[in-house]
Amino acid sequence: MQGADLSLSTGVKNGVEMAVAEAGRAVGGYCLEVVHLDNASPRTGRWDDAIEAANANRAVADPQAIVYIGPNDSGVAAISIPITNRAHMAQLTAGATYPGLTRRIVGTTAPGEPWRYRPLALVNFFRPLSTDDVQGAAGATWAKRLGAKKMFILNDDGTYGKGVANVFEATAKKLGLAIMGNQNVDWRRPDQNAVLTRIIASGADLVYMGGVIHTGAEAIIRQMQQVGLVAPRVRFMGPDGLFVDEVLTGTTCDAAAATEVRVTFPGLPPERMSGIGAATYEQYKKIFRQEPTAFALHAVEAARVAIDGIRRAAAELEATSSLRDKRDAVRKSIATTRDFVGINGKWSFDDNGDIDIDTMSGFKVVRGKKSTTCQFELETVILQQGS
Repeated sequence: MQGADLSLSTGVKNGVEMAVAEAGRAVGGYCLEVVHLDNASPRTGRWDDAIEAANANRAVADPQAIVYIGPNDSGVAAISIPITNRAHMAQLTAGATYPGLTRRIVGTTAPGEPWRYRPLALVNFFRPLSTDDVQGAAGATWAKRLGAKKMFILNDDGTYGKGVANVFEATAKKLGLAIMGNQNVDWRRPDQNAVLTRIIASGADLVYMGGVIHTGAEAIIRQMQQVGLVAPRVRFMGPDGLFVDEVLTGTTCDAAAATEVRVTFPGLPPERMSGIGAATYEQYKKIFRQEPTAFALHAVEAARVAIDGIRRAAAELEATSSLRDKRDAVRKSIATTRDFVGINGKWSFDDNGDIDIDTMSGFKVVRGKKSTTCQFELETVILQQGS
């Protein structure tokens, strides 16, 4: 709730509150209360692993706490999942999409995943959106459709950024695209000239960066424009961690338009949603009087899933006085979510806690109504419901 992630996190906070309010703040004979915790350091404005651990420990120590929703970032989710797992507490996210948190993928995930996050060998982490193995592959597919041939890949060396970049690379190779480099970016350095020099020398026509907005992407985009790495010579692409307003502001807007920044995002854009998705979008705008930020509607969905799980576990909750058993009843109920009518269609959780539909959209940064502004504009639906 601080720094570059403030707007995105505010949308997630709003989404959870919206779902609880529409349920009448009660389900299965229990009142619902949301306790919001910030995992950012006041000093840096970025998430802090010690603060996230303290948040998770606070939740599991609270005898009234039944579900943990969040965090948005995969690297910090890796901190809290083992804590909630030991407490048999279900944890849902609206944005932590690194596949290793829920399953093993050879060549993509790290050794020991996902079991290092499951000390009790229980599946307690759930996410109602597609994961980065889908997103990275969709990005590479999109790059080929755009006619790009030579890829230079960057990553911020984080769990999320490196993971999605590696999937992009693996898929790009399968599609016959040339990989001109894949390297970490020291995002603490304001000057990325050394990286840009390598990109220029490589002859790449597309730069893909796995990361989030505060780990170097803004500097790379701005400095690409400064050294002439702009479209149509070179384009920039990234994952949903860059689908934030900060890309659209100030000098980054100019550079993002010049480099034709494109980002992938799990799910359909609101204007393409129908049924529950369209109704959720309209209701969000009515309540908060603004457009939902990237993961706001996914947060509504995550909270709805939690509430539905509590409702279906009502009999078990009533039958026991054990806090562990109450939490475990809700965890098991959420794990058996089937044919849930969500914002992107009907889906079910698989045995890993992931949904069984893959929908991925592609957005491009374009000039807004004023020459000094930019906006994300839907360019294509790359994948839809497992297609």
